[in-house]
Amino acid sequence: MNEKNDLTQGSVGKNLILFALPYLLSCFMQTFYGMADLFVVGLYNGSETTTAVSIGSQVMHMLTVIIVGFAMGTTVKIGRSVGARDERELSKTIGTSIVFFVVFAIAMTGILLGCTSVVTKVMLTPAEAVAETKTYLAICFAGIPFITAYNVISSIFRGTGDSRRPMYFVAVACVVNIVLDFVFIGLCGLGAAGAALGTVCGQAVSVIVSLYMMIKRDMGINMKRQDIRADREVTSQILKVGAPIALQDGLIQIAFIVITVIANSRGLVISAAVGIVEKLISFMFLVPSAFLSAISTITAQNMGANKSERARRSLYYGLMITVGWGCLCALYNQFLPHTLVGIFTRDSAVLAAGCEYLRAYAFDCVFAAVHFCFSGYFCGDQKSMISFIHNIMAIVLVRIPGAWLASRFYPDSLYPMGWAAPLGSLLSALICIGFYAYYRKKSKKLNGIYI
Repeated sequence: MNEKNDLTQGSVGKNLILFALPYLLSCFMQTFYGMADLFVVGLYNGSETTTAVSIGSQVMHMLTVIIVGFAMGTTVKIGRSVGARDERELSKTIGTSIVFFVVFAIAMTGILLGCTSVVTKVMLTPAEAVAETKTYLAICFAGIPFITAYNVISSIFRGTGDSRRPMYFVAVACVVNIVLDFVFIGLCGLGAAGAALGTVCGQAVSVIVSLYMMIKRDMGINMKRQDIRADREVTSQILKVGAPIALQDGLIQIAFIVITVIANSRGLVISAAVGIVEKLISFMFLVPSAFLSAISTITAQNMGANKSERARRSLYYGLMITVGWGCLCALYNQFLPHTLVGIFTRDSAVLAAGCEYLRAYAFDCVFAAVHFCFSGYFCGDQKSMISFIHNIMAIVLVRIPGAWLASRFYPDSLYPMGWAAPLGSLLSALICIGFYAYYRKKSKKLNGIYI
């Protein structure tokens, strides 16, 4: 095993930051090249094509986070094997992951290609954009194997403690995607189909590069051909962590869609303002998202090495950094929200509504930072069901009903509706703290052995 990526030694804070930064840059580039499609389409095409790409990319984002959720099971399982210095278990985990996700990708591709029309209808696609939306989705669905392969290979690298190489893979996909967008959309005039082809080709090239690095570079993994098979026990352990995360993330995306529908029902100005703020919040959330991944990997390795105290310290460091970041975001947006909302609109009505919404929504950066860090910790300790529980409770009890009630009782202001997300995250944070306190109390009764 590669000692360079050993997260069970050295400074916990330094390991956390060095792991999180490449992941943060990866997330930023993914968000950037996801927006590049819309930008290039807007340069060369009309609103029908822009709508098709917007709807299609929203669907693909939801599918991608589900795949990433399942892949998190591989990351955690590999991390625990690395921490325990168990090379045979590590090889079995990688081999099982390859077989499982090949079957998963083939099945998912076949099902989705057969449901293109259904998905288009469910998304309430405007009639003018239906044809291009179907084309966009069909091409992207055909590329599901590349999206799956990229995320699984990245999960393997991250599980071994290497978050730098996945960043390089994203950079390759980003450059290829943007260049091909101008070729397919601008030069060839392929519209939404061109945007989809650029995305899929970018992912394909990224997979080729990642496979090359995985095979040619020394990862310290001694795998044999017979390791590439499905081990029932390993598959069960991967799904134990990955399935709740995948389901949770999928439902979160559905909740966002529901809130968008609620906003759309309030008119064009409100719809535009909510859409802009959601984009801004997604950028602010990149920091806690990066630390969630870092904490989960460090926790997995240290729990595997029976170093539970180091795992807890990674949680504490993560909380200090992300909550500090959240407080800065919330404070800035109380006084200068127009400097951010104004980047995306010059319409005074949209700007005013967006500022109202952002002032309230920005507090979510504080509360979400708490439950993101705890979720990473619980996932690394193979307790991802806790993350599923608190997120679903927040969605069902606060986020969706809160947004709906605010839209009904405060039709002239977005500020109350903006509080639905922070209050949902506050509930999640309290649930996480409660579970953590319970397990800490339980561990003290077992002479400091955390279970």
